[in-house]
Amino acid sequence: MSVVAALKALLQGDAAIVMGIVNATPDSFSDGGQHAGNEAALEHGLKLLAEGADILDIGGESTRPGAEPVSIDEELDRVIPVIEGLRAHSDCVVSIDTTKPEVMLAAADAGASLINDVNALRAEGALQVASETGLAVCLMHMQGQPQTMQEAPEYKNVVDEVAAFLSARVDICEHSGVARELLIADPGIGFGKSLEHNLALLAAVPKLQEAVGCPLLIGASRKSMIDAILDRAVDERMPASVGLAVQAVLNGAKIVRVHDVQATVDAVRIVERVCRVHHVN
Repeated sequence: MSVVAALKALLQGDAAIVMGIVNATPDSFSDGGQHAGNEAALEHGLKLLAEGADILDIGGESTRPGAEPVSIDEELDRVIPVIEGLRAHSDCVVSIDTTKPEVMLAAADAGASLINDVNALRAEGALQVASETGLAVCLMHMQGQPQTMQEAPEYKNVVDEVAAFLSARVDICEHSGVARELLIADPGIGFGKSLEHNLALLAAVPKLQEAVGCPLLIGASRKSMIDAILDRAVDERMPASVGLAVQAVLNGAKIVRVHDVQATVDAVRIVERVCRVHHVN
């Protein structure tokens, strides 16, 4: 089975998909530096697979609020050896978290199945690379850029505006040669949104799903909205993150992108099992 076929099988299955986060960066908001370096990132990825991750999302450039961009060469040095290492140890589905066409292409050659782009393939050349590689694509909504996106996010109606943006990007990708069955949409929790915007989007997963017409990915793991509501430091946000993942799945999200894989897998699978019981005598 090809790497893309394995992802298609997951997308077509009944179970929700748990995507584990592997930040091969020194400055990501939640785990910056913990898995920097190829060996540490590879070891962490293999650990997440053992905990039940369906997909590993490999990132070499932080997109936290205020993050500065890195060069193409630096990003390639951070992610390609990790993807190659995972491929040597496993046939797992690998996602490349990048906005750069050059990194997308190199990751495809290394064995990635999915392009996870916070910029929704708007960089010059990104659409062409996605079409040529035949990889699946996750299109995310982001207002502004990481350096400034949280300064003063504004919307007239955040759900309608995010839905319209994602629907437009899906149509553009399809017209550019990316098969609709390979497209995933992400409303971008925490990317140019206030707490109220994030809550509105999480509550509107069914509406977003219907409007966009492709599987939804929700990434709320350890994000600052948890601190805003519960006053929890980053390393205290696991229970709330799991709760948000389960809520997203119950609302119809197909993929949840998380740091705490084992806890999320356990919670999602037990809830799915209960939901399969139609009648109680």
